Amino acid sequence: MRCTIAVRFLDTNILLVAISSHPNEVERAERAASLLCDRDLALSLQVLQEFYAQATRPTSSVRIGHDVAVAFMATLHRFPIQEITLDLLTLALAIRVRWRISYWDAAIVAAARTLGCDTLLTEDLQHGQQFDGVRVINPFL
Repeated sequence: MRCTIAVRFLDTNILLVAISSHPNEVERAERAASLLCDRDLALSLQVLQEFYAQATRPTSSVRIGHDVAVAFMATLHRFPIQEITLDLLTLALAIRVRWRISYWDAAIVAAARTLGCDTLLTEDLQHGQQFDGVRVINPFL
């Protein structure tokens, strides 16, 4: 399925910054939260899974409870969400080899490409990097 509206794909780290209440993260948290008000976003099931695992981890700096995490994730269901499929796995493995990035980053790029997004909002990859039509943007720069 290709997106008709979404052109920007959200990585997990943006969601984690959005829920941060750390005093040193105020500006970044506000920026991340404002991004979530936009309508041209998409994400993947992997992003939701990673968010839940990181946000509810007992040692997490942004730790929130199960119910809060689930409620926050439910607000994201309004965006297109790429499921994990065999085709996505195959594409991610090819991206991993071609670009020499981790499988998890490759799966994010693959999901963005599968949804037809042209931008990947993340801190985890090099700002400005292009992956066959998907450009990495660090929204905090």
